[in-house]
Amino acid sequence: MSIFSTFIRVSPSVNTALEVLRNTQSNLNVAQRQMSSGLRVQTAKDDATYWTISTLTRTDISGISSVQDALGLAAATVSTASEGVTSAIDIVTKIRSKLVSAYEDSVDKTKLNDEISQLKEQLRSVGQSASFNGVNWIVLQDGDDPTEPHRIPGSLIRHTDGTIAIGMLDYEGATSTSGTIPSTDARYLIDDQSSGSGGYGVLTSTAFATEAGAAQNYVLIGSKNGDTTGQVEISLDATTTKGALTDMVNTVTAMLHQLSTIGSAFGSLETRVSLQSQFATNLSDSLTSGVGKLVDADMEQQSSRVLALQTQQQLGLQSLSIANASYNTVTQLFQNL
Repeated sequence: MSIFSTFIRVSPSVNTALEVLRNTQSNLNVAQRQMSSGLRVQTAKDDATYWTISTLTRTDISGISSVQDALGLAAATVSTASEGVTSAIDIVTKIRSKLVSAYEDSVDKTKLNDEISQLKEQLRSVGQSASFNGVNWIVLQDGDDPTEPHRIPGSLIRHTDGTIAIGMLDYEGATSTSGTIPSTDARYLIDDQSSGSGGYGVLTSTAFATEAGAAQNYVLIGSKNGDTTGQVEISLDATTTKGALTDMVNTVTAMLHQLSTIGSAFGSLETRVSLQSQFATNLSDSLTSGVGKLVDADMEQQSSRVLALQTQQQLGLQSLSIANASYNTVTQLFQNL
C-alpha cells in the first residue's frame, strides 16, 4: 500500500466538512421554510400529532365562520321583524286612542274612521315591508307552517366521537294544529293563508274578541286570502254604540298585549343572537390562538436561527475550502513519489 493511499484512507477532513455543510444546509432550508410559511408544523411529517389537531381545529374554525355568517343574516332578519312589530304596536296604540276618542258624543265618528282606515292600511304596509332577503317572520303566507319554529344556526358543536352538530336558535311556532286557535298562538302580525281564517295573526284573529267577550267577531284587518265569513273589521260610523266601542277597545287592548309578547320574544332572540355572535367570534379567536401555539413558528427565534445557520454555512464553506486545499497540496506532494 502506498503512502498516498494510507493518507486518503485516514484523512476524513474533506468528508467531514461536506457532512457538516450538508447538515447546515438542511437545517437552513427548514428554518427558511418556517420563516416563509410562518409555521413550525406545516405537514404531517413535521409533527403528526400537532398536524392532526391543527387540521381538525381549522375545519372547526371554518365551520364557526359559516355560523357567524348565518348569525349575521339571522340578526338582520330578526331585527327587521322586531322593528315591524314595534311599529305595529305604535300604530295599534293610535287606533285604540281613536276608538277611545269616539266615546265623546260631539266627535265625528266618520272622520275618526277615516283616520283609523289609514292606520289599518299602514299596518298591512308595515307587515309586508318587514322582510329581509325575501324572508318575512311576521306575515304568514301560503306554504308556511305556523307550528314550525323559525330556526337559525347558532353554534358548531364537535362531539367526543368526532361528529359535528349545529346548535339552533328558535323563535317558537304555534302549538295548535287543528280546531279553534287561541290568542296565544297568534305568533304573527298578519295571517294571509288561504287555508284558514287568519287565526295565527294578531290583527286577523277573532280569538281576541272572543276572549274579551265581544258581541261580534272583531278583527283589526281582514286576512287577504283566508275565510273571513262572520268577521267584522273594527271601524266606526255614526251609529256605533258605546257598547260596541267597549268591545272594540277591549279587543284591541288584548291584541296589544299579544303584540307586546311577540315583541318581547323577538327582542330576547335579538339579544341571544348578539351574544352568540360575540361568543362565536371569541371562540374562533381562541381556537386560532390555540392552533398557533401548536404549529406557528417563533419568528424572532427563526430569524435568529437563519442568521446563525447562514454564518455557520459560510464557515462550513471555508472549512471545506481549507480541506480541499490541504487535500490538493498533499496529492501534489505524492504525485512525484
